[in-house]
Amino acid sequence: MVSLDDAILARFERNGLRFEILINPDLVDAHRNDPQSVELDELLATDEVWLDARGGERPTVEQIEAAFGTNDLRGCVDRILLDGAIQLTTVQRKARIETLRTSIIHSIASTAIDPRSKLPHPPSRIENALEECRYSVDPFLPLERQVNDAVQMMRPLIPLKFATARLAFKVPGAQYGAVQKILRGLMVKEEWLSNGDWACVVEIPAGGKVDLMAEVAKRSPDSDVKVIDEGS
Repeated sequence: MVSLDDAILARFERNGLRFEILINPDLVDAHRNDPQSVELDELLATDEVWLDARGGERPTVEQIEAAFGTNDLRGCVDRILLDGAIQLTTVQRKARIETLRTSIIHSIASTAIDPRSKLPHPPSRIENALEECRYSVDPFLPLERQVNDAVQMMRPLIPLKFATARLAFKVPGAQYGAVQKILRGLMVKEEWLSNGDWACVVEIPAGGKVDLMAEVAKRSPDSDVKVIDEGS
């Protein structure tokens, strides 16, 4: 278990009550990518849900069941981390934001070009444009989503052109929930097939297709993917 000193709070409000758990900040991303891959003993500092974790106030079983529909600890933890809020310390928040900001700059600089010169933008130019458009990095939004948001805000400031790729995914219906969260903002088409599978076409910067395919495969090992357009 993570120590109480290193743990952070995750909070979820329901029925006028605020439920809290103490968690390992280093495992938040892993849990969001694949909840079942993270052991509760490693994720939690204490193996229970609180009304006030720091003050030691516990909810009743009735309050937990009314809020979560279960008193199973795993079910409660997954719901809190899915729909609740993470309370980072100032130092933790700053570190996560700086790491993500660097990743956003690298991602754009490595996939975008200046359409006039046909050359990549140097990272310093991307960084300056981010500052000028005042893009605010979110410590918990997925990198791909933030790259897309940042690009939209930067376009009026610097010319950007991306080589794009279109990918077609076919996902078993039972695995739809785990996959659609990462594809939703990238889709140009979707449909449910007669056999119960879910299919969609997404468009992304070509440089990101390998990472996206790997992420989908992790969440849905039985999915199929085909590159239908490398783009230009």
